[in-house]
Amino acid sequence: MEGIGNLREVDWRSYTVGRFPHRMTISALIIDDEQLARDELAYLLESAKDVDVVAQGANGIEAVELIEEHHPDLVFLDVQMPGLDGFAVIQRVMDRHRTQKNGTAWSLPQFVFATAYDQYAVRAFDVNAVDYLLKPFDRVRVDKALERVRGRMTSGAAVSAGGESPIESQLDALLSLLKSPQGAARAAKLIVQAGSRLLLVDQAEICFAEIDDGVIRVVTQLFEGQSKCRTIEELLDQLDPAVFWRAHRSFVVNINQIREVVPWFKSTYQLRMNDKKQTEIPVSRSQTKRLRELFNL
Repeated sequence: MEGIGNLREVDWRSYTVGRFPHRMTISALIIDDEQLARDELAYLLESAKDVDVVAQGANGIEAVELIEEHHPDLVFLDVQMPGLDGFAVIQRVMDRHRTQKNGTAWSLPQFVFATAYDQYAVRAFDVNAVDYLLKPFDRVRVDKALERVRGRMTSGAAVSAGGESPIESQLDALLSLLKSPQGAARAAKLIVQAGSRLLLVDQAEICFAEIDDGVIRVVTQLFEGQSKCRTIEELLDQLDPAVFWRAHRSFVVNINQIREVVPWFKSTYQLRMNDKKQTEIPVSRSQTKRLRELFNL
């Protein structure tokens, strides 16, 4: 079993040849309504010798048909497509997969979401989907996505007590988030108390929120006040998860209001915010990886 604990230090293809011969090559689909985007991604994948792009599709209908035809290991799926978007594709594939469980067995693929818009990508990532790629595509980011796919494939896919695979659970979580009132239609404004006044503040204007001694301070570019929420979790339920990130146990930040990422001691970081004081907020060690992925550090 030597070497299994550190797959990054061995050649993945030679490792799978010995232990998982059926995983010698990753079969992949590219689904995107833009020809140039498909061509660029296919070009970047050529350098990955263990990836075989078996087909490409230009819309959601083709995506469902190609997944059922090829049963690929991996699908690069564009989120924004006319007609049937990426999330609708997943719903349809999940529905068909479940109706066929007692018939011809086939496994759900890993999904990597491709998008030009952060809000969709972050939402997909936060429910632990395989990964996401922002357009225009970047070779380093594509390689990182493939590394994560390889890791999940070699680690196996244990089925839960409810009969669902990890992939199935992840996709369920994604679809539930998108359908929920919290995920789909959060209030655009937040009530902030400033002195004796109750102000309705656009979420986009909020720079960050901090909890101290049970009091949540909300800071915008122009003023600060207090939230009526009792916990950070309660506050997060009212905020757009595509924009607000809990960088530290005491801080929630608007990623669009980060002015600067400041390297700090022992490979940690601080965030310089866009408020009047240019407040510096620590990033906890557990969130450092998330920060690097947000900004491709």
